[in-house]
Amino acid sequence: MSQYKVKLLVLGPVSTDCYILYREGSKRAILIDPADTAGKIVDTLTELELEPEAVLLTHGHFDHIMAVTELKDRYGMKVYAHEEEAEIAENPGLNLSNQFGLSYALKVDETVREGEILEIAGFSLKVLHTPGHTKGSVCYYMEEDKLLFSGDTLFAGSVGRSDFPTGSGAVLIRSIQEKLATLPEDVQVFPGHGEQTNIGYEKTHNPFI
Repeated sequence: MSQYKVKLLVLGPVSTDCYILYREGSKRAILIDPADTAGKIVDTLTELELEPEAVLLTHGHFDHIMAVTELKDRYGMKVYAHEEEAEIAENPGLNLSNQFGLSYALKVDETVREGEILEIAGFSLKVLHTPGHTKGSVCYYMEEDKLLFSGDTLFAGSVGRSDFPTGSGAVLIRSIQEKLATLPEDVQVFPGHGEQTNIGYEKTHNPFI
């Protein structure tokens, strides 16, 4: 199997990490948290000669979803999120867009749950339900490639905020300790904001774990 490729785009008002996941030599791709500026994402996909087949959301906050509708209309993709997160994506109050004078409401097409394996664009991604930042936050884990998209659950040297609607600090820490800290130490972590890290480094250096 060819090596995975991850293209990072930092987009939107709070510098959200949007990822394009694909394999070398393949035109099939997955978009993870298309944060903002759909035109830039389209330009990058065109440059890489990629056709995205799905949008995977780690959670429903506005800064992770603002480009989704335009991209969905262009490529005809389905949008995936946890079954408990659909309500947040659809509600401008819960997804925080109204706090910024915006009104984003996104309808999720497919809901996922803990332990589900998604087979999309030649990838197998396991859904890890990691509530705490929001009640339906998830991480997507590619076991074979030792790759984790952690959203706003785990950052390099930190963790996501837990003071937003449906968040809980205690639940967040438990999610990280039970679902993420138990992964192999060489698993590469691609977070929702900031720099890439790995599980081993975070277990040693992250003060919240």
